Amino acid sequence: MSGEVQKIACSRVRALFSPELLHHLSSIAQGQPSGIYIAGGTVRDLILGRTPADVDLTVACHARAWAGELARLTGGAFVELGREEDAARVVWQGEVVDFSSFRAGAASIDHELTKRDLTVNALGLEIDPLFAGSGCAEDTVFTVIDPLGGVKDLAAGLIRVCSKQALLDDPLRMLRVFRFAATLEFEIDPDTLTEVRLYRERIAKVAAERIAHELNLIMASGRAHRAFVRMAETGLLFEVLPELQAGIGMEQPASHHLDVFDHLLETLHQMERIQHDPGRYFPRNREVMNRWLEQEKHCRQLKWAALFHDVGKPTTFGINEDKGGRITFYNHDLQGADIFSAIAGRLRWSREDTQAVAALVAAHMRPFFLANNQRQGNLTLKACLRLVRKVGATLPGLFMLAMADALAGKGEGSPEEIEREVAGLFERLQQVQDEHVAPVRAAPPLITGRDLIRDLKLEPGPLFKKILDRVEEARMEHRISTRKQALDLAARYAETELKTQNLEP
Repeated sequence: MSGEVQKIACSRVRALFSPELLHHLSSIAQGQPSGIYIAGGTVRDLILGRTPADVDLTVACHARAWAGELARLTGGAFVELGREEDAARVVWQGEVVDFSSFRAGAASIDHELTKRDLTVNALGLEIDPLFAGSGCAEDTVFTVIDPLGGVKDLAAGLIRVCSKQALLDDPLRMLRVFRFAATLEFEIDPDTLTEVRLYRERIAKVAAERIAHELNLIMASGRAHRAFVRMAETGLLFEVLPELQAGIGMEQPASHHLDVFDHLLETLHQMERIQHDPGRYFPRNREVMNRWLEQEKHCRQLKWAALFHDVGKPTTFGINEDKGGRITFYNHDLQGADIFSAIAGRLRWSREDTQAVAALVAAHMRPFFLANNQRQGNLTLKACLRLVRKVGATLPGLFMLAMADALAGKGEGSPEEIEREVAGLFERLQQVQDEHVAPVRAAPPLITGRDLIRDLKLEPGPLFKKILDRVEEARMEHRISTRKQALDLAARYAETELKTQNLEP
């Protein structure tokens, strides 16, 4: 790439469409005025040598009519895009084509492109020859329409807004600045950062779902930490996630070298490093970690947990005078899970993502509690079992979070070799999972609720789950192995519980 005129071979553009789709588009184009363009991210990806995920087509007007006709001819799905824009999407046999009309009264494609968000997205190709006759010849090339220097910015690796008005027209574009910087691994133009700082409060006008979508795309990238640092510098971060601001300047115990806010950012940074090469930190469990990270949602959820794991500290801050004025954050893990759940609700997160991240935040101190027990020589099988059973399949994620937390806390009071302890503890818990939990879970239960009703004459209720959990735990500890032993234990436990509740069996 260079600052010269950019050209793209017709063959590369034609390859974006299946022959059937190209045929249908050609038939539609015959009855329309000239002027059909590929624009935006599709052109950007072609220039970067990437395969576009979908195709963005721009026409002067009647975009939804174009899309409707294509959906009719192909039998594909028609989806309207936006309430105020003339835009629609057609999905057919795995191909996705977006149609949009010129924006805000633009009279030409050049004018239309200047109304977009970023210069690297303000790029177009007039592709009429592709739909003429049998299609363009092999040596045909299309010249990139580039009214704002987007090709030059692509070559320089720079994110720059098309205009100040772009941010005013749609304040969500401020988040898109950081999203594209993260996903393309580009730097951000200083003037653009200044404009984001100036207009940051306008993000409050944007729907929560749109904000959440951009934030999740940032988290799914490999440079989320860098993006959140830059957002914090402009103040935009605290407009969308104000709960983080309370951690700025908040002192921590001697185990930490950063205030709460910077520690959260550093934990996110360390989480990205761990996800890049988990075997470096868990050398004996490389495959387990890699397998858990194969699901994209796990990577994203873990990074959110890293950013929010200590969000409960500002509201639980205290000074323990009995311990020499030591700073405390009692129950900040549980408080943090509640705060995060409220944030997720505000951003209209899915229940699955909310519960997954909140559970990680709530449990993030548990590995350190076990590490303390292990350091003192009193780590029990029961304690290991309870953590494994509590977090279930999330165990690898929880320990990657603990590792990131440990790496981000390098104060003088931090235990020596804490990272080695965390990795060793995970290895021990994996052993417990394989030798004690998995075999019991794979086998039929020794007793069920029916046995409690028939043999122990108990009434169904919340006590049943407690009893059956206690029986399962005893079986995992190898303290019982027969139905009779299970019933005897259930009877003793039920009697104790009922007496505690002043009830009769």
